[in-house]
Amino acid sequence: MDGLQALVDDIRREIATQTERGRVADYIPQLAAVDPGHFGIAITTVDGQEYVAGEADTAFSIQSVSKVFTLTLALGMVGDRLWNRVGREPSGTPFNSIVQLEREQGKPRNPFINAGAIAVADVLLAGHQPKEAIGEIVQFVRFLAGDDTIVIDDKVAHSETETGFRNVALAQFMRSFGKLDHPAEHVLGVYFHHCALAMTCRQLSRAGLFLAAGGRSPATGGTVVSPGRARRINALMLTCGHYDGSGDFAYRVGLPGKSGVGGGILVVAPGKASITVWSPGLNENGNSLLGSLALEMLAQRTGWSIFGA
Repeated sequence: MDGLQALVDDIRREIATQTERGRVADYIPQLAAVDPGHFGIAITTVDGQEYVAGEADTAFSIQSVSKVFTLTLALGMVGDRLWNRVGREPSGTPFNSIVQLEREQGKPRNPFINAGAIAVADVLLAGHQPKEAIGEIVQFVRFLAGDDTIVIDDKVAHSETETGFRNVALAQFMRSFGKLDHPAEHVLGVYFHHCALAMTCRQLSRAGLFLAAGGRSPATGGTVVSPGRARRINALMLTCGHYDGSGDFAYRVGLPGKSGVGGGILVVAPGKASITVWSPGLNENGNSLLGSLALEMLAQRTGWSIFGA
């Protein structure tokens, strides 16, 4: 593993030479102001070593990467009954599509598109007030990362609440089909706030390590989820984690991953490491352009693809 530091340093240098950096998520005002020149990368191995380069300790809005953690919590609450509420198939449509939701009678295609994550937020609200559910999500992520300084960026949460009209429509549409148990505004409060979690590459890499370690936390030695559940979450990340760019990401990188429109990507190399990259400029599918390129370089040079070197 000693060569990993040299590798991440090389990747950072190569990324710095790229002139095409994608476009930031300008439909969320707080994200529109982020400089697309940022880049950070962090690798946390299952034996606890860390390798970082670039702005690995600069906090950014993790956005939909948080859906990995809310899915994990919801599965802990209701187990496989969750799949009565949300599917497990790639969407093949934009992450905020209403058309698909109507065609499928209000049942989201998977937990990583917006409608699916809204359904998961509804599950997490059971027996809780919105603030309590949000607090539990934050505490869970802090536990996974071993870091009590992780917080929600209130400005980003407010920005999404003020402009997230498509998500409001998705939630109300699902409610009309009887697919939400709680008022749409309560569910959306949980959804917008967990998407506004601010984390660094280092923190996010640590938080995702349980998925690389068969469901256990290498830091504490405790079990977060069963090995089977970790494997299934990874499978969903591979097939659905990059919206309708998931197939291309699997083809190029070959690792389970979850992207967010803040420019972050969490990737799992099972049995080896958890990796996070951050570059705010997005490609046409809403995934980090240079982050995806950096992960392709990493997978090629380490041979970590689950499909072989």
